[in-house]
Amino acid sequence: MTGVDLAKSAMRPAFDAWREFAGDASSSFAPNALCHMAHPLGDVQGYDALWGTAFQPLKSALPDLERQEFIRIAGRDSDGAMWVGSGGAYAGTWVSDWLGIPATGRSATMRFHEFYRIEDGACVEMQAIWDIPEMMMQAGVWPMAPQLGRYLHAPAPMTQDGLGPHDPELSEASGKHVVDMLMSMIGHPSQGGPEVMELDRFWHPKFMWYGPCGIGTARGVSEFRRFHQIPFLNAMPDRGQHEDKIQHHYMSEGTYVGFTGWPNMCQTISGDGWLGIPPVDKEVTLCSLDFWRVENGLIRENWVLVDLLDMYRQIGVDVFARMEELKWSKGYR
Repeated sequence: MTGVDLAKSAMRPAFDAWREFAGDASSSFAPNALCHMAHPLGDVQGYDALWGTAFQPLKSALPDLERQEFIRIAGRDSDGAMWVGSGGAYAGTWVSDWLGIPATGRSATMRFHEFYRIEDGACVEMQAIWDIPEMMMQAGVWPMAPQLGRYLHAPAPMTQDGLGPHDPELSEASGKHVVDMLMSMIGHPSQGGPEVMELDRFWHPKFMWYGPCGIGTARGVSEFRRFHQIPFLNAMPDRGQHEDKIQHHYMSEGTYVGFTGWPNMCQTISGDGWLGIPPVDKEVTLCSLDFWRVENGLIRENWVLVDLLDMYRQIGVDVFARMEELKWSKGYR
């Protein structure tokens, strides 16, 4: 078996157990595995703490919970560490409140992007974002600014091959294409206007950008720039200038590329503000966990999750307290 196969085998017990939440996933984790979760779940150590903090409360709220995975890749980052990346959605019938978000009594879905660093046949580090704002929106209690992009439950890849098998001969080229694209993006605005990003060189004319709830989904360069990139760059023009404060882990398998880091962005909310928040001139770190699918030398699909709730926390905005006020106004008691 290759290193990629061994890494996936290490996580298979967890993925199998979580599919219907009917088994034990602990064998996939080292005893002191460090698990980074999106706000407000935070960091925990060991699988028992992960289960008690994250999975058990979610399963109590959605008793028929299942994990609907649509991307699974593995590969080594530039430092030689082996990572497994997994993307999809948690789904079930929402019968009791979760994190203070009121239950709807109806079916609910929440996207996840999860990355696992594997050593000696077990996960020693987990970096995961669950799209908690998606649950708030389904309950009608998202208390922040309306998103610019469309609300869309992110689908599986168009090619329906996200779980493999993946052609290893394509891995290097796919990874290089995405890294080159990101390096070109960093050139704006410090090195010139939008033309320095060479978007047409890297992105398919009809690419889909599945952003997190709070930002939304975009199609093609025009929507991508209008709904996400222009507001993002206007708000934080110093992005890409604080490399000593962040980390990057890229891995690629076949036509898929994954990216994680805790955190992997650091910049100052200045300029025109962002997501309805005024320019507070405060440096923040962001965690963005991404997957790309490359098709015929161009990016055709990009799944992006950002821990927006933690960004709000860093600038002193308590989204959950605002949600409680909105719940009251909507008649929740």
